[in-house]
Amino acid sequence: MENNKHFTLGKINLILIAVGFAIIVLGFALMTGSATIKEFDPDIYSFRRITVGPMISLFGFISIIFAILYKPKSKKQ
Repeated sequence: MENNKHFTLGKINLILIAVGFAIIVLGFALMTGSATIKEFDPDIYSFRRITVGPMISLFGFISIIFAILYKPKSKKQ
């Protein structure tokens, strides 16, 4: 029985996945905000929380899908 220690995804794929994850975290951070129970905050409907944050998160998810499917070109020697 042979020990095969090769990962399915390469180093470049893992780096791209980490970058995509960081983009998703950034998008979710842009969507967060503090809201108090006693007082209504109209900033909850701001452009940043409603539009920019979800678009950045979506871009992060798409980049992770690309990172998983990416196959580097093999070097012919």
